[in-house]
Amino acid sequence: MSRHPELLIPASSLEVLKTAVIFGADAVYIGGEAYGLRAKAKNFSMEEMAEGIRFAHAHGVKVYVTANILAHNRDLAGAKAYFEELREIGPDALIIADPGMFLIAREVCPKIDVHISTQANNVNYRTFQFWHEQGARRVVTGRELSLEEIREIREHIPDSLEIETFVHGAMCISYSGRCLLSNYFTGRDANQGACTHPCRWKYAVVEETRPGEYMPVYENERGTYIFNSRDLCMIEHIPDLIRAGVDSLKVEGRMKTALYVATVARTYCKALDDYRKDPALYEEHIPWYLEQISACTYRRFTTGFFYGKPDENAQVYDSNTYVKEYTYLGMIEKTDGKQCCLIEQRNKFSVGETIEIMKPDGRNIEAVVEGIWGRSKELKKDVSQPEGLPTIEDGGPSMWEPQKSAPHSRQALWVKLDKIADPMDILRRRET
Repeated sequence: MSRHPELLIPASSLEVLKTAVIFGADAVYIGGEAYGLRAKAKNFSMEEMAEGIRFAHAHGVKVYVTANILAHNRDLAGAKAYFEELREIGPDALIIADPGMFLIAREVCPKIDVHISTQANNVNYRTFQFWHEQGARRVVTGRELSLEEIREIREHIPDSLEIETFVHGAMCISYSGRCLLSNYFTGRDANQGACTHPCRWKYAVVEETRPGEYMPVYENERGTYIFNSRDLCMIEHIPDLIRAGVDSLKVEGRMKTALYVATVARTYCKALDDYRKDPALYEEHIPWYLEQISACTYRRFTTGFFYGKPDENAQVYDSNTYVKEYTYLGMIEKTDGKQCCLIEQRNKFSVGETIEIMKPDGRNIEAVVEGIWGRSKELKKDVSQPEGLPTIEDGGPSMWEPQKSAPHSRQALWVKLDKIADPMDILRRRET
């Protein structure tokens, strides 16, 4: 059976959801303000979730909502009320790990599909068969599985039961993401969505009879980041994932920026489209995929467990920082139809800089910043306005005045470029 997998992209906010949709996602997964495993992410209010679902559905894209905490008794009554709200706004699926949460979801939202989270430790075909019998539409594989194991699972389950697999993003050091380090060190439970990522911290060894003597695990005076895994990247191995029977290629990253999401979504979308057209075309474009996928933050890459147990090279020992080749400047909200565009600025840039316009179709266009205008509360007769900029906003007078740079995050700005940009394009600056 030939399978054409969907591309499933994370979104931390409404802006990022729209970015994922425009830059090539087939489906997006998001979290509400409770019951998901990314409590530190921005997450969605119920109103934002409803707007995001409307936007995605208008573009033919599905939305899945995470509710994959390992629930305690105190969570159950609220979960029922939460699912009742979700039933009204109609996501395409709920992502659940806990059997109790599963039962509540089936009772309250019988018409919404349930996907079983990787947190449920899904590593054998009998587990998949069990969840299918309970009514699950899809099961997410544990990250400990090889491609050969996934292929064997596919051979033992109904074609109607979908397999979802993580193919890109940060790897958790613990089994299927079930970690106790965060709770032990900080009192914040990773299994309740409050992970503080202690696996990225620096560690040393203390011998039992020598308290206070901290010995580095690795020959480095600064200690070692021994639990710090490299990031997963399977962009070169999409044919193997398809042959194994994977239905959904899942990207990790519900705390990532719009630039990260746009970069990964666009690259994997292009790779999948190329492979569907012609496997030879896919092979030819692999250097381009690798170049593009490295344009967002990452911790060097690994193929995880897909080709066997990872060795010592799958860890990052000398740093807990990301490789960062581009800085996100903002997304274009609207334009004047010419060279001026309105953005909400995210990082500093200045007049005269050369930046890039990142387009959903794969093009990256160099552009020079010719002018920046910030909103002023006072009307000034001697301030020149770029053609097409508004002078009345939000029901009262305002004016845009020129500035040499944009140092204040989340400031609304009109930017004049020497190239034409379009709404939903992303502005970024190369750092290397």
